[in-house]
Amino acid sequence: MAEAGVFEQILDHSHRADPYPLYAELRRTPVARQPDGSYVVSTYRHVAALLHDPRLSSDLRSEEERAAPGQRPSMLRLDPPDHDRVRRLTMRHFGPPHTPARVDGMYDELAETVSRLVDDFAGREQVDVVDDFAYPFPVAVICKLLGVPREDEPRFSRWVDVLVGATDPNGELKDTNPAVVQAIIDFRGYLAGLVATHRKEPGEDLLSALATDAGPEGRLGDDELLGQAMLLLIAGHETTVNLIAHGVLTLLRHPDVLQRLREDPELSIRLVEELLRYEPSVQMIPWRRALADIELGGTTIPSGSVVTLVLAAGDRDPDAFRDPDRFDPDRQSEHLSFGGGPHFCFGAPLARLETQLALTEFARRVENPRLVADPPPYRPSPVLRGPLHLPVRLDGVAPAARRVARPAPEMVRQRTPAEEDVHARG
Repeated sequence: MAEAGVFEQILDHSHRADPYPLYAELRRTPVARQPDGSYVVSTYRHVAALLHDPRLSSDLRSEEERAAPGQRPSMLRLDPPDHDRVRRLTMRHFGPPHTPARVDGMYDELAETVSRLVDDFAGREQVDVVDDFAYPFPVAVICKLLGVPREDEPRFSRWVDVLVGATDPNGELKDTNPAVVQAIIDFRGYLAGLVATHRKEPGEDLLSALATDAGPEGRLGDDELLGQAMLLLIAGHETTVNLIAHGVLTLLRHPDVLQRLREDPELSIRLVEELLRYEPSVQMIPWRRALADIELGGTTIPSGSVVTLVLAAGDRDPDAFRDPDRFDPDRQSEHLSFGGGPHFCFGAPLARLETQLALTEFARRVENPRLVADPPPYRPSPVLRGPLHLPVRLDGVAPAARRVARPAPEMVRQRTPAEEDVHARG
């Protein structure tokens, strides 16, 4: 049997707890052809370039599939100009300039939610940071934001698990796994019912706003709206769960930083940016396709090739970051973890705010936390990487006597696509 290549080893679950030595090995060939004919790009410079290159497509449909009626993909799987129209119609109700208060206006509710979760640690000698803290917080937030009943979480979590598993680059370009197909059908059916309810009796939530949009460009088509709703519900919590869990794990491995955060809550802003670089929730972007021959790093990626961008390898690239394997919250982290170009992460401002609040509350109130197992067990996905469980022992919980200082809005906002382009060229 042939020895597994570096990228194949990265995809193997046995390396999920610490893939970073393999990422260093992967960067020795910045643009690496794989046995199946696909290409893997791993250095900061080359990943950043391709994130902004219009010759790399996110739309994997054939011409016939694009022309056929039926399910429309989310903006994650669209190229401009279709992507830009769908993103613009969605963003109208999520952020500046039309709805600047959507995320900022949730600050007090987010702070109260995370405080209640820490309250529930009282009287316990051990908690699971994933099940008791990192998961329920962003799930509660995205349900509130979208107008999804919180009690429906057991239903949609089953579909989410199946669909997250389908992002594995080991899979097929066109996934015909019956379980995946059925999960998509069931998930869309569930969301179609919710959209119909919100259209009939709209509330203050995002789904109501999208379903009843009367803006100058009209509203998303029903198929487009279901694709967006599915994306927002999945991405709105999956990545943040991993980021918060990795945040607690990293703080417990760096007790000096934990103590600094305990004494200075404003450190959370820089700390979360460094955490995004050091332990990115989205390790790689698989399933992109070259629309033309692309010369990169001395290699030609032929037109039609499938390409994977390994963000986590780029974020540990020593040519971009001094001493990249050291966690340093004082670093200026221009990381790749939210992607870039037109597909820059839609929910970045919310993910940043949630993680800043969660880590600050944990650091300030949980007394003498310590890891039970290091490394903890990891979830299967090599794309959305995070601990499956994170058991932590503690001696008690301090009272919620003081509200966390509110970060300045300009410190948590996302870069615009135009600012991203300037950053990439710079």
